[in-house]
Amino acid sequence: QVQLVESGGGLVQPGGSLRLSCAASGSIFNINSMGWYRQAPGKQREWVAVFTSGGSTNYADSVKGRFTISRGNAKNTVYLQMNSLKPEDTAVYYCNFVINHYNYWGQGTQVTVSS
Repeated sequence: QVQLVESGGGLVQPGGSLRLSCAASGSIFNINSMGWYRQAPGKQREWVAVFTSGGSTNYADSVKGRFTISRGNAKNTVYLQMNSLKPEDTAVYYCNFVINHYNYWGQGTQVTVSS
């Protein structure tokens, strides 16, 4: 019943910036956390960032200082601001909502960092 839709992916040059967004719809009650994951070709999906219900944030070491996760005013949206992008950031990015302790996933949006 809950659906997540990501947007904002695309092709950017190294050192550039991109902002991803994710909106949830459906029957939403208690949101435990919101987060972002990514998966590069031939690699396993890895955690990138999280925004907890208490308002705290945390980041993977590989993106710390470059990426920022935030919540929208509607409280059913989450954003990922990506700055100083590197080629190794190239991946499909997925948003994740934990609602009533159950994981919901978006369909993914492609981010390619290349000259």
